[in-house]
Amino acid sequence: MDIMDEKKMVALSVEVGPWTGCAVLFLHSCPAVNLLSLYKDQQGKFSVFKVLKLTLTDSAGGLEGYEILKLHDADPLLGVEVKFVDVAACRRFLQSYGSGAVQQSLSQHTCRLLHGPRELTLETQLKAGTHTLDFCLDDLELCLQHIHQSQPERLRDDEIAELDQQLQSQALGHIPQPPTLAQEEPPVPSNCFLFQKKVFEDRMLAAGDLQRFSNSVGRDWRKVGRALGKNCRALKGLAIDNLAYEYEREGLYEQAYQLLSLFIQAEGRAARLGRLVRALEDSKLTSLAENILDIQPRE
Repeated sequence: MDIMDEKKMVALSVEVGPWTGCAVLFLHSCPAVNLLSLYKDQQGKFSVFKVLKLTLTDSAGGLEGYEILKLHDADPLLGVEVKFVDVAACRRFLQSYGSGAVQQSLSQHTCRLLHGPRELTLETQLKAGTHTLDFCLDDLELCLQHIHQSQPERLRDDEIAELDQQLQSQALGHIPQPPTLAQEEPPVPSNCFLFQKKVFEDRMLAAGDLQRFSNSVGRDWRKVGRALGKNCRALKGLAIDNLAYEYEREGLYEQAYQLLSLFIQAEGRAARLGRLVRALEDSKLTSLAENILDIQPRE
């Protein structure tokens, strides 16, 4: 098969049937505008995403035919992983990239949205798998083949989906409101937990908690152990049965004491009061949770 026949086969393969492919656009920041640092910063993240989305929209001829899957930290480069689902949009992007229009659009949007200098040049590199497409831009069909052969290996990143939704909401002229329920109930601080509609400090388990639990849980210590074991590897499998067998002669207090001690030892700083209280709730031992939290019984 000669070179012309091979090119015809490539062209046919990208024009017929469902078409997808993946490419990564690497952006090299200049001293005036460090795109990677701005994206890492919570304040600049949305603006950088907006620059990239507008640039792709300009070069691909609209909003359809592609989506951004993920932004990669390839220090000092920022990698933009793009999935193409339409060969025409991909071809328009490649033509724009080859003519320098992508770089021009990127510079213009960066100057406008990120307050960069008026004369700004950003270095770029386009790759599909192991192929650097900058070296074969004069052969669009070969570039399309490389992109088509580089199928995306991941779903869209959750953070990218949220940024895209935020951008769409901004374009429609409104900011999405949280659900009514979330407005009625104030959020619980990260260092606290909610029990019976009251907020408690989520501190590390202390010796007093260990004593109260062991004195009061009785035969239900296994039930609490299984509830804690849902998120504690040390309490999975036969761990609870082994504790029961090993400390059978010492009685229920010692079995419960050893259970919670094992949880604290395994989880370290993550062995917190909120996790024990949730396990007690799951085990229908609300009164014991109230006792540990020093809540006075209702009259």
